[in-house]
Amino acid sequence: MGSKKRPVPTPLAGASGLIDAHTHLTSCPDEPEAVVQRARAAGVDALVTVGDGLEEAEQALEVATQLDRVWAACAIHPTRARELDDSARERLTQLAQNPQCVSIGETGLDTYWIGKQDWCAPLEVQEEALRFHIDLAVESGKALMIHNREADADLMRVLASAPQPETVILHCFSSPLEVAQQAWERGYVLSFAGNVTFKRNDYLREAAAQVPLDQILYETDAPYMTPEPFRGARNEPAFIGHTAACIAHARGMELAEFTAAAAENFRRVYQLDT
Repeated sequence: MGSKKRPVPTPLAGASGLIDAHTHLTSCPDEPEAVVQRARAAGVDALVTVGDGLEEAEQALEVATQLDRVWAACAIHPTRARELDDSARERLTQLAQNPQCVSIGETGLDTYWIGKQDWCAPLEVQEEALRFHIDLAVESGKALMIHNREADADLMRVLASAPQPETVILHCFSSPLEVAQQAWERGYVLSFAGNVTFKRNDYLREAAAQVPLDQILYETDAPYMTPEPFRGARNEPAFIGHTAACIAHARGMELAEFTAAAAENFRRVYQLDT
């Protein structure tokens, strides 16, 4: 990724009031303000920037306090769950109290890297960290933002056995259709990233087509998961319209109709007045 010259973002017809439910502004090479300015020019109205470790969570919250219509999600990524010591727990609890922090995430389970990289926390440590973040979401009254990579059964088991947050968001949803159905039947929100546009991923487009309209979001997960037709270039929020257009097409909806519904979901899920 990044080998292609960066495309120039341009607004899509009917693409106004776009949202980016999950991005990593502080992981993008450019300054967050410049990234957000390009997103605005492409029709993006609101974003949630995510920290996957304590330092990045603090950076995300700082960006959210500095830029208009940018909010933050704070947590420690499951692969880094060994970092969740008593000091980190205390600090995350403090961050969660900030009104610009609208979600506890991304947390969850990730078995992909276990056994491949020493830095990846073992599953039992990830589960302990996930349960802490679930409790924090419940206590703070904020949405729980879930990362899931090749851990469907364990994740659904933990979520079913833990206290229930107000909202559970399955970010960058990439699981089979049967998991999607189980998730929306539980009331979870499915957030789709650029991989829903990849040609081989018919199953994701089917999930995006079937999930109830009030339980869907879309996101970039930038600087990763660049959507078609820009796959291979570095991702950024300005490209989110292509993901939204793909989902709208899969659902048989006009783009403006879909983005308006998703924007309302964004406001409700993140408990925003605007």
